[in-house]
Amino acid sequence: MKRRRKDTPRRKRRGAGENASLGHLLTFFLLAILINAGLMTSSSYMLLLRTGVMQPLMRFALWPLLLVLLCILFAVLLAAGFGGRQLRPIHRVNDAMKKVSQGDFSIRLNEEDSVGEIRELITSYNHMAEELSSIELFRTDFINNFSHEFKTPIVSIRGFAKQLERDDLSEEQRKEYTRIIVTESERLANMSANVLLLTKLENQQIVTNKRRYSLDEQLRNCILLMEKQWSDKELDLRLDLDELSYVGDEEMMSHIWVNLINNAIKFSPQGGVLEVGCMQVQSFIVVHVTDHGEGMDAGTQARIFEKFYQGDSAHATEGNGLGLSLAKRIVDLCGGKIAVDSAPGQGTTFSVYLPVEEEG
Repeated sequence: MKRRRKDTPRRKRRGAGENASLGHLLTFFLLAILINAGLMTSSSYMLLLRTGVMQPLMRFALWPLLLVLLCILFAVLLAAGFGGRQLRPIHRVNDAMKKVSQGDFSIRLNEEDSVGEIRELITSYNHMAEELSSIELFRTDFINNFSHEFKTPIVSIRGFAKQLERDDLSEEQRKEYTRIIVTESERLANMSANVLLLTKLENQQIVTNKRRYSLDEQLRNCILLMEKQWSDKELDLRLDLDELSYVGDEEMMSHIWVNLINNAIKFSPQGGVLEVGCMQVQSFIVVHVTDHGEGMDAGTQARIFEKFYQGDSAHATEGNGLGLSLAKRIVDLCGGKIAVDSAPGQGTTFSVYLPVEEEG
């Protein structure tokens, strides 16, 4: 639960000040009308008096009222013109908001044309439109990736299942097609399990089932669990694991290490190096997993923790883009943080920072 900021009264005072400033602007317009009317009436009276036109006008008892009305009308037109110029940016914001309500988040307004509260309003609108545009892009990418990740194994299973109906298949072909169906079924099952787990974690606010356990031993077990993967790639394992104990949900934490190590193996070159280390730095336990693969550019790093996002747009490598989302959510629940350090051609390092807790 987020704490409320202590400067709430200040923000309230600022909001009241903004409303007061707009009220002052309207008051200024009204005063401008009255002052202009008074000045123009006085000037007209003096002009008529000096030119001698006043004497004939004295015959009409309503001439002062007519003169005042004419001056007020002129002052109103003058103030309306000035006010219209000042309020024109608000009309632009109003028009832009109508387009936003219709789903067009591409409209941006020029902030340089306005000052004061109007400029702040335009700045806030531009920020809102930018955020909505980002959310819409994320939603579209999520739907596309979700559809692709679920559709691909289903299509594969259906295609090879139809092939198994053929009578002219050799025993080797039948076994190969069966193996592919089993593999794709497991991939689909794992994906469904990850979606359910991520949904559960997103609705979870606290970590339960905490106990003290050996973190370095857990990392070794996770590495052994994936022995086949790193053995097939002939990776050189370099472990630097300090003896550390951690208070947390052991099963939940294992998802972090399995996903990070699996990613490192997947993107490591044949015969490459895989580094895993853990240590305590002040009040944090730091775990890092490093591969020496192709690395990632800045754009990929910015989105790497999004659901179903994969830096490999062709989806040529195994995975469904949920592992890092799961890892980040678990780290967030633990009050820690996860960071990525990477560059094209220089490999990737994921670092997890976990606050040291005492067993409750």
